[in-house]
Amino acid sequence: MKIYMMIFMGVMFLLGLMKFSFNYKNLLVSLLILEYKVLMLFMIIYICLNSCMFESYFLMVYIVICVCESVLGLSILVSMIRSHGNDYFQGFNMLQC
Repeated sequence: MKIYMMIFMGVMFLLGLMKFSFNYKNLLVSLLILEYKVLMLFMIIYICLNSCMFESYFLMVYIVICVCESVLGLSILVSMIRSHGNDYFQGFNMLQC
């Protein structure tokens, strides 16, 4: 049963990775897809730790780091919207600050 869950979570993670690589125009959608990948990786780690009967303290550290990463991404999104007016990459010049 757990091997099927691992395969399912792996497929879901790969689908999120493909969606992230094909969607590069909108920063908000890219950040949401990254959070989806983080949650899928959390589920994979949880299933692995649970099946091996290890302690799950690592999951707390992982969630804290993921929350910090998501807050940093949202702050970059807000500062980019304030400075440029939108979150589309197609009209954004990377060389211009």
